[in-house]
Amino acid sequence: MEVLTLTANADAPFMTQQLAALERRGVSFSTLSVPGEIDETTSRDPADYLRFFPQVLGESRNGYDLVHAHYGTTAPMALAQLRLPVVLSLWGSDLHGPVSPVSRACARVCDEVVVMSPEMRDVLGRACTVIPDGVDLERFAPTSQSAARAAVGWAADEYHVLFPYSPERELKNYPRARRVVDAVDGMLERPVRLQTVYGVDHDAVSDYMNAADALLLTSHSEGSPNSVKEALACNLPVVAVDVGDVRERLAGVSPSRVATSNRELVTGLAEVLESGERSNGREAVREVSLDRTTGRLLEVYERVA
Repeated sequence: MEVLTLTANADAPFMTQQLAALERRGVSFSTLSVPGEIDETTSRDPADYLRFFPQVLGESRNGYDLVHAHYGTTAPMALAQLRLPVVLSLWGSDLHGPVSPVSRACARVCDEVVVMSPEMRDVLGRACTVIPDGVDLERFAPTSQSAARAAVGWAADEYHVLFPYSPERELKNYPRARRVVDAVDGMLERPVRLQTVYGVDHDAVSDYMNAADALLLTSHSEGSPNSVKEALACNLPVVAVDVGDVRERLAGVSPSRVATSNRELVTGLAEVLESGERSNGREAVREVSLDRTTGRLLEVYERVA
């Protein structure tokens, strides 16, 4: 099978992992990325997307079986070619954020739509396939906490709460995470440090997961946050707000907490840290292993093609 992939972020680790896993199943990909540079504070402008149209139209003539558009802003270009069926994967912020109208309008005319959680399916309000991004259980696995702390340079006599996002990403709500950790720091005898980790090589993220005592998620909205699944694979306890599929992912996982208020976040984080235990998350996350989610996406491709 030959697939043309369109993306707004060619370096997204969960997407590149997915493509590599599908290639091992016999799928061949060519990937086109929207022109222009982006970072934590800069987005592409409409001119970048206009320049993308002729690239997609030209490449789509080269014998592909389908077009897979990743993120809602690439869907108009995928649909502009009229020869091939289109699969659209929505990532979360493209359904909840300012580009939501584009995502919703295009989703109505795509051949298949893939979302990351039942909550996203309900928000979209149309038939679609729920496939969370899979977690690589070989890359993310429990290791010695002391060895991991030595590797990342964290003190052994402090609690470390992992916030694996840039503070500049407004959607992730760093100020709330800061307030929660400051409150818990005033409750416990041992110092509590909020560790913001971003921009590191994806292969190194598991070291931070194993070095931490808990992962804190305070996002305004999510689809199926990869950081939560990666934490579960490392048996790292998670304290999170009730967004996306977090409640489903944390069902039966202990110690971990799903909170609906600041008080619950503070209490839950304090209890998780004081327990000093790792979680049983690895067993729970096997349901969304990279191998299983790859098989489900391959079934979507086969239906469409």
